[in-house]
Amino acid sequence: MIGRQQQLLRIDFEDAPTDVVLRDKLTHFNALLPDYDVIVLSDYNKGSLVNVAQMIAAGRAAGKIVMVDPKGDDFSHYAGATVLTPNKSELRRIVGSWSSEEQLTAKAQALREQLRLDALLLTRSEEGMTLYTADEIVHMQAAAREVYDVSGAGDTVIATMAAMLGAGMPMAEAVAIANRAGGIVVGKLGTATVTREELFGA
Repeated sequence: MIGRQQQLLRIDFEDAPTDVVLRDKLTHFNALLPDYDVIVLSDYNKGSLVNVAQMIAAGRAAGKIVMVDPKGDDFSHYAGATVLTPNKSELRRIVGSWSSEEQLTAKAQALREQLRLDALLLTRSEEGMTLYTADEIVHMQAAAREVYDVSGAGDTVIATMAAMLGAGMPMAEAVAIANRAGGIVVGKLGTATVTREELFGA
């Protein structure tokens, strides 16, 4: 629902996928796995990733980068992924609240270690995003000038980061470009895209 060119409310109508559809998805995933270097898994908590643990295990065993946009109250089935990309409310449901940056860092790093992740990327809306790895913590300031519609912003971030990692870019640099992409799309109305020219200049 849009008012004065800004998103006010989103309403979804949907049905859960059937068992047949879920079995077909896993078979299709396994067939496609050898052809790709980076895997992005996200189902918006709609029930389509009931086999996500198997998918992650298969991807990592095949040497793939596996990125997950997590949902729900239990992140344990995402264990072993390369990168997890929760937002603040999603992380808070898992680790509880925090009252300082230091406490947030401790909780984020503890979760990253517990789930055996290479990295945890916390998207923080107007606060930007923070990348937690075993070797570094990198914070990126929010890049948006004015927010019109946040629909698809998380998808843009994880997709851009996946593309950059697939091209061989170091993780911190990939996050910086993904942050820029997220800042661009929230300045557009609707589920928008970002172009190469917008990201890197003409």
